[in-house]
Amino acid sequence: MTPKQPTAALPDAPTNPVQALLEAPLSLRERKKLKTRQTIRREAYRLISEQGYENTTVEQIAAAAEISPSTFFRYFATKEDLVLSDEYDPAMVSALLARPADEPFLTSCREAIIDLIRALLQHERQELLTRMRLVTEVPALRAGLDRSGNSPRELYLSVLTRRAGVEEPTYDMRVTAAAIGAATTEAVLQWAAADGRQDIADLVDHTFALLGSGFAGV
Repeated sequence: MTPKQPTAALPDAPTNPVQALLEAPLSLRERKKLKTRQTIRREAYRLISEQGYENTTVEQIAAAAEISPSTFFRYFATKEDLVLSDEYDPAMVSALLARPADEPFLTSCREAIIDLIRALLQHERQELLTRMRLVTEVPALRAGLDRSGNSPRELYLSVLTRRAGVEEPTYDMRVTAAAIGAATTEAVLQWAAADGRQDIADLVDHTFALLGSGFAGV
């Protein structure tokens, strides 16, 4: 009898549903890159919590993650980028595009964002709080929030244009994306400034109610 040849072990399925959502559309190679990014970020946050943002260097982060500084820069352009970027955008885009095409965009955003936030709170609350607390406390990060290529405004704008089937956004789309992006960012920063004591899902829900009311009563 021909001995059975060993087969390569399949990677374990992630038990964290947020991680599963992030990995679902990725190839094996892309999943490995995602996990490397997450390891780098996790070690960075650990070091920053121990010695502060300014005192934590790229070299220290790379050593803790067992990579070279040059490898760090293949994943993150700068130390700021490590905090300001995240892996959630593709999941958010998919969730928004899965909403009914004739649904008001504000409703689509409200439902999709709150669902994702509740999942993040259950499985990745501390990392989200650490990240946003850094943005509120470190001036360079707060200033870089508007410069980030991963800004919420750009995400909403890309979805709006795809839903409408157009290549260039209209003025109304740009205003809508800017308003929702600024409002949701303010909600998350408010949550971080209060050290996570508020329910961020309720805060975001209130934010969308305010947007939907046309700021009535303000």
